[in-house]
Amino acid sequence: MKRLSLTSWIFIGMAAGALLGVVRPDIAKQLGPLANVFLRLIRSIVAPLVFATLVVGIAGGGDMKRMGRIGAKAILFFEIVTTLSLFLGLAAVNLVQPGRGVPIQATAAEQAAPAAPASLSTVLEHIFPTSLIDAMARNDILQVVVFAFLFGAACAAIGGKANAVVAFCGSLAEVMFRYTRYVMYLAPFGVGAALAVTVGSKGVAVLFGLSKLIVTMYVTAAIVVLVVLAPCLLIFRIPVARFYRAAREPFLIAFSTASSEAALPLALENMQLFGVPKHIVGFVIPTGYSFNLVGSTLYLSMASIFVAQAAGVHMGWSEQLLMMLTLMLTSKGVAGVPRAAIVILSGTVTNFHLPMEGVAVLLGVDALLDMARTAINVLGNCLAAAAVARWEGYKLEPVAAAAGE
Repeated sequence: MKRLSLTSWIFIGMAAGALLGVVRPDIAKQLGPLANVFLRLIRSIVAPLVFATLVVGIAGGGDMKRMGRIGAKAILFFEIVTTLSLFLGLAAVNLVQPGRGVPIQATAAEQAAPAAPASLSTVLEHIFPTSLIDAMARNDILQVVVFAFLFGAACAAIGGKANAVVAFCGSLAEVMFRYTRYVMYLAPFGVGAALAVTVGSKGVAVLFGLSKLIVTMYVTAAIVVLVVLAPCLLIFRIPVARFYRAAREPFLIAFSTASSEAALPLALENMQLFGVPKHIVGFVIPTGYSFNLVGSTLYLSMASIFVAQAAGVHMGWSEQLLMMLTLMLTSKGVAGVPRAAIVILSGTVTNFHLPMEGVAVLLGVDALLDMARTAINVLGNCLAAAAVARWEGYKLEPVAAAAGE
């Protein structure tokens, strides 16, 4: 028999975890440590891998003008797709009205604490690190990217004197890719355990209370993929079948663990093997974790109007558009915040005088919604790397994996 691929094992792990959560929730809830071990191992990869790949990409290219051009193209791509996603979510939530009839109980307010909306100055300050070690310890990807960009630029500026440093970063990147492969052997167990804990803890019953919102979210996410992301494959002439094979494993890991960090190392490696140059992969994907949150913006647009509908608060189109603008600004630069979408939503709800009880209601199914938005975030970032590479004129020729892999 042909040996099963990692993707097949991940599917098997997801199915087994979901089944265990339904049949034996008491056992499923005890698998949290296994899922956490997998996620902790993954998080140990992220910061050094991002740092090493970005430094090598920038210093190896040695052309800061080119990197500035790549950054501008990436930001433009990010803003277009996230804006389209946000307005698709706004249209869907107004059409389906999932918040109508959802009771908001005052006692639920105690479950969620209001979060202050991030100001522009706060976001700008957050981008720049005070210490690389501190940024790595907190897995603040955006700060690591900024430091690595400046560090790589300095290496490129001094030329041959930095050869030893660049060679070290190149070796570090290769070691971290190999380390990633070892950790990926645990992926079927880690994602299965994560899904088992989610289903076992929340139960099937929680699906029915907010089923209309959950179904609307998943259907709209599928529409975003078909209407926003898929056309980009055609516009930029990206090989569809090969892109699917490169993105499916990061997508599944993101979906089953609801963690963008868990999918990042494999996304970086697979997109390089797909043919995207190292300097583009190392810059676009990590930066996209803060600026290309396609799934998160979709969720935020739906969740904010859902709270208003559940509270019986009528919001005109002008108010909704103002809220969407607020969400677009406050959602930048918060990828390192756990459950960042809930934090942003809490601040926005408070800012627009909507009841916090609505956010507390959403907490009950946030894990299920988080799976969809995280998977779309990762898919969007993989696509962004390929699109920018094609925009730069690269042919996306496949790169053979190292021998023995």
